[in-house]
This record gives sequence, C-alpha cells and structure tokens, in this order.
Amino acid sequence: MATVAEMREKLRRPLAAELAAGCADRVVAGGVERLLASPLAGPFPQVREALRGYAGLDAGGRAAALHRALALLGGLERQSAPLPRPPVPVAAPGERLPPDAPVTRLDTGPGGAKKLQSLGLHTVRDVLHAYPHRHEDRRALPDLADVAEGQKVTVEGTVVSKSRRKPKPNLLILDVTLETPAGGRVRASWFNQPWVERHLREGARLVLTGRVKRFGRTVQLGVEHLETMEDAKGSLSTGRIVGVYDSKEGISQEFLRRVAFRALQAAPLDDYLPAHWRRERGLTDLGDALWGIHFPADEAHLERALHRLRFDEYLFLELRMLLQGEDAVLLGKRFQATSEDIARFEAALPFSFTNAQRRVLLEIVSDMRSERQMARLVQGDVGSGKTAVAACALYLAVRDGYQGALMAPTEILARQHYANLLGYLAKLDVRVGLLVGAMTPKAKLEMQTRIAEGDVDVVVGTQALIQENVRFDNLGLAVVDEEHRFGVMQRRKLLAGRPDVLVMSATPIPRSLALTAYGDLELSVIDELPPGRTPVETKLIQDTHRQQAYGFVMRQIREGRQAYVVTALIEQNENLELLAATQLADDLRVLLPEARIELLHGRMTAAEKDLVMERFRAREFDVLVSTTVIEVGVDVPNATVMVIENAERFGLAQLHQLRGRVGRGSAQSYCILIAGEHSNKTRQRLKIIEGSTDGFVIAEADLKLRGPGELRGTRQSGIPDLRLGDLASDIEIIEQARALAKHILAHDPRLEHPRLAYLRSELQNRSQSVAFREVI
Repeated sequence: MATVAEMREKLRRPLAAELAAGCADRVVAGGVERLLASPLAGPFPQVREALRGYAGLDAGGRAAALHRALALLGGLERQSAPLPRPPVPVAAPGERLPPDAPVTRLDTGPGGAKKLQSLGLHTVRDVLHAYPHRHEDRRALPDLADVAEGQKVTVEGTVVSKSRRKPKPNLLILDVTLETPAGGRVRASWFNQPWVERHLREGARLVLTGRVKRFGRTVQLGVEHLETMEDAKGSLSTGRIVGVYDSKEGISQEFLRRVAFRALQAAPLDDYLPAHWRRERGLTDLGDALWGIHFPADEAHLERALHRLRFDEYLFLELRMLLQGEDAVLLGKRFQATSEDIARFEAALPFSFTNAQRRVLLEIVSDMRSERQMARLVQGDVGSGKTAVAACALYLAVRDGYQGALMAPTEILARQHYANLLGYLAKLDVRVGLLVGAMTPKAKLEMQTRIAEGDVDVVVGTQALIQENVRFDNLGLAVVDEEHRFGVMQRRKLLAGRPDVLVMSATPIPRSLALTAYGDLELSVIDELPPGRTPVETKLIQDTHRQQAYGFVMRQIREGRQAYVVTALIEQNENLELLAATQLADDLRVLLPEARIELLHGRMTAAEKDLVMERFRAREFDVLVSTTVIEVGVDVPNATVMVIENAERFGLAQLHQLRGRVGRGSAQSYCILIAGEHSNKTRQRLKIIEGSTDGFVIAEADLKLRGPGELRGTRQSGIPDLRLGDLASDIEIIEQARALAKHILAHDPRLEHPRLAYLRSELQNRSQSVAFREVI
C-alpha cells in the first residue's frame, strides 16, 4: 500500500505539470476535478478544497488555485516528517498563515517586522492589501542610444572602472563605468551612499535603475536601484513589471517586494465573492488579482487585477454606506399616490412640469407606493424645480392621511420654503405650518400642539423640527433640503416612525461621487431647466480691469438692481475675515460712491446673517459684500450681478453655486470672475465656468481637477481615500458594485448567512469605525 508521502508526490506531479502547461485542464485525463475525486487525493482535503470548481475558473483563477494546492502539498510533506519541528515564531517555508496572522510570522529578516509596523502594516492581510502606487516596466533593457534625457531606465552591465571623490565636505560621490552587453558604456553615480561601495568591485555584473543625463556622447545614470547580477535571475525587481510601494527612509522597495511575495505564498487567498458572482461581472478571482497587483505577468494581468480590486473597493464602500444608512432594508409607509392626485396637483400649478421633473416624480412615486422605506436624493441645478416636485410628493402623502415635514438648514431658507409651499398647497386645502427657533415660546408651543394633534398637514422648519418636544401625529414623508448641512444623527431623529425620506440638493455632485458619498440613497437628477429662463452671462477678467467691472455694477445699481460681491480668504480666520470684508467694503465705497453697501461675515450669528439677507431682499441697500459663501437657495430676485474677487481661490462647483445667487428674477443677470492670479492653468480652469452653465458638467470637471476630498458639498462622513479607485472615471464599476451590494443586502440584510461570513469579516476589516463594526 502506498505511503502518504508517495501519494502526495503522485498528486503533486500532475498538478505541477498542469501549471506548467498553462492551466488548460488537459494534462490529466478527465480533468483536474476527476483527479481530485480519485482515492489519490483522499488524504488531502485542503488540496481538494483549494481546487474545487477548477473547471469553471478562468486561466488566472486556475493558476492561483494550483499555486495554493502545490504550496499545501509542500506544507503537508513537512508536517508528516518523522521529527516534529520545534516551535518558532516565523512560519516555515510552505506553511499557511491566516490573513490575520501578525507580520512577525512572516520571514522578513532581522528587524523586518518592525519596518512593516512602522508603515502601519501589522498583519499578513495588511501586507497583501498594501498595493503598489505605480508600476514600472523593467522587462526589456533599452539601447542607450535611443534613451532621452531625464528618462527612467533599467540597464545591465559589467563594472569596468570605479572611483570615489569628495569634491566638498559632506559630499561623497561614487562613480562606476558600466559596459553593457551591446558594447556601450554608461557612467553611473551615487551621492552620499557609502554602503553601496561594497557592490562596486571591478568585474561585478550589475542591474541598475535610474534617470539618464547626457553629456555629449556620454550617458550618465543617477542610480535609484541596484542589484547584483547573481541575484537578478530570480529577482523581484528586474526583468518584469515591477510595483513601486509607499515607503519611508531605510525601507527599500526590494524589501517590500520580498515581503509581499512571501505573504502571497503564505496566505490562503480564498475569495469572499462566490464564483458565479465573479463570472456574471467578468471579475477574476482574488488570488489572481493579488498576484497581479503585486507581481503581474503582463499588462493584461495587471489590468485584470486592477479591475477586480477597484470593484472590491467600491463594493465594500457601498455595503458600508447601505448598512450605516439601514434605509435600504427598512419597511416604511406604503402610499396610494394616485395618478388622479398627481394630475390635480399639476393642474393647480401656474406652469407645467418639465420632462425631467416628471421623470423624477415618477421615480419618487414608485418608491412611495413600495412597502420599503424611500431614501432618495434629488439633485437639480439652481432653478430646476426641485421644490415643486417635493411639494407634489408632500401633497400625495397628505392625501393618504399622513403628515409631511420639510427641514431646511437655516431660518431664512425655511421661511422661503414655507412661502413657496403655501403657494403650491394652500389652494389644494393643505394646512402648512412653520416652526423655527426665532418664534416666541407661545407661538412654538401652539405649533407643536397643532403638529401633535394632526391639525397641520405639512410643517416647514429648521433643526427645531427634531427637538425632543416635537411629536408628529402621523409623519409619512420627510423632505430634507441640502442634507449635507445636517449631521446623520439629526436626520435619524426626524426618521422616528420610519417616514419616507426625500433629500434635495442644489449642489451639483457628479454621479460617481453621489453614488459613494450618498451611498445610502437612491439617486434622481432633474437635468433640465424650465423654458424661458435666461442663462446668467459670465465674464472672466484679470484684476487689472477691476475698475471697468465695478463701473458696470454701478450702471446696474442706477437701473434699480442689486449686486453681490464675494471674496475668498487664503486661510480661514474670523478676525482676518472681518478685516478683509471691511477692507473690501471700504474699497467699494470709493469705487461705488452712490451705492449703499453692507457686510456679511463669519463673526455674525445666524440670526444676524438672516437679518442682513432679509434687508437685502427688501432692497434696503444695493451691494452685499461677503467673505463667506452666500446661503444656498436664498432668493433675491432683484440681484442681477455677482462679482467674485480672487475667483481662483474657489472650486468650480463653489463658483457655480455663487453664480446661482443671481438670475432669480426675469431680468438678465451677470457673473464677473476677477482673477488675481494670471497663470494659464488658472485661466483654463476658470474658462470652464465662463463657458458652461450646466452644474453637472462643471462638477465633473471639478472632480477631475481637485479630487473628491476637496469638493464642497461632500458629506463630512464622506468617502474614504480610495487606494485604486478613480471617481472621475469609474462610474460603470461603481454602478456594478452598488447593484451587487443592494442584491446582497436585499437577500441577507445583516450578512448573517454562513457563506457570507468571509465577506462580512472582510467588510469589518476594511471599516475603521468601531461604531460601524457594531452595526454588523
């Protein structure tokens, strides 16, 4: 009878041959899975598990599975040796390590674990997911005659001469002349690196990477990486596509590559996504992806790996957002939302809905008719008619016997919404109430009583709506305006009783960012303005032409119009802000002697700011000077000019928001961008605003230029830094990942099924927040 060692060798040989033959599943008669079903594989259940479903894998998946199986066979051989291995802290070659094993178990050499820990890498999993930030192709060594100045190259050759010199104190230069296999010569230099001298003996064969400098016919290389030729055959740093990692002084790229290689060999690389999910979405398996990101065989392997790992980043982000929000899986109200009621509401409007408004309203109505709680974000540029759509949804809720609430971030916006909703709903016999902080205690108590007793159908307010002593009789729909201004807990308080939730935002956000930063909300976009609106004319000028700009402002004022003037500070400081605003106002009093000028600045209380805006709307002065962004949504129809000083200090989306403060009336309006910086880059960026009035086009441009972290309007809870993802170009992957996340949670809202245990564990590992870990 064959021994276990003999059976292991008989199993190992065909698997090794299958790997060498390109994983086509043709080496073994009947295929690898038939071999695994034979008695030969009986003593090796871990190998059978590693290769389960082999026939259904792609070439990359098969290769990764074979690597795992062969490594397991090697480990089993050592385990069956007659003498037990004494316990050691470092894993033996071939020994498997779980992903959460500490890096001290990896063979990283003296002090290696401390180096990794200093980079924040504490477990094998951390090492596997510390991806290179870029890759270099070092497969083909170039002909130096064709290399351009400053180009980074890898060359090999033999040292024919060397020298050391100290042209001045504290500067050591080591020079060698290298003869390449083609017969050319290249001079290589190291500055203040005495430790490399031991490698630079004459006759040594070296592989060097660095940047080229040309001096006539002489080529000099400023060396960044050195390997001796003896090591180069099996090198992880030459002759292949090489990853470059984030590091720090004293931790070499060669060390990080070696550690990544050992982690890949040691870890099981099981996949948390089932094979059928991967096949449906064209994703490679996790093992192939991790090998491909660290040590790609070719460009196709690297692209395959990047696609899978990007997908995973977005999948875990969407899962986290949906689980945090919980809205995706809660039962809510179920409304009738009849077509007759919709038609009755629209018939009472002084205008007809645009096609975009109608489309978004149908999306909202579909959610309201569902038994699941609505959680939808409605985006629309300034003036696109979001409030009318929200008013219709509130009317439908009231017709079904529920109350509605609209919460705005400031009192002035709450009053504005109150006036608008009165105009839309009062004629339909809907009782609309207002609850804001500035009301007298008696008026507040009266309104709170009416709300609790159901004597108010729709209530408009600020944070006063979520105070402890506000009780709704039967809240069915909550509309939240400019939701990023509120904390998540504030919204949660309003959601007691699980009303449907509609969030309105006039801050244009690219779809990719909305699907991630607002991942717990469905997305609707009103991407059409009502007919007859006159677009705001925008002009970009240099600060040398300021006088002409303010001459135009004065002409508008003489015609009875008003103007905003906004400037940006280099740094946020309330004292500096007041000083800058005061200085600008003083300058304008000289330039605009006939104008009545007032200030709005950061040291004012909310009530003081509201008072200034009310007085401006009442035409009590002509020019409002501010160093803060004017409140989003405030209507001053008579204001026709927006002047933005130091426009280059604002993001494009901010500039578009500021421009939206004018053009609220019937008169032609204007936005003047005054640039204090004259570079071509600044001019090109500001030209985007000058040439487009589409907030979504501008937001996409802003995302590409500035990145998601800097975009104003992103929620503070926001999105984490993406290691591989690019929100400016990954919209298709994001939508795929979001669809899978929703599919998973629809069937298993808490990821409790045993087959999702690994996915759940990975999600917890990727989530830094202790509070979130408690959610799942």
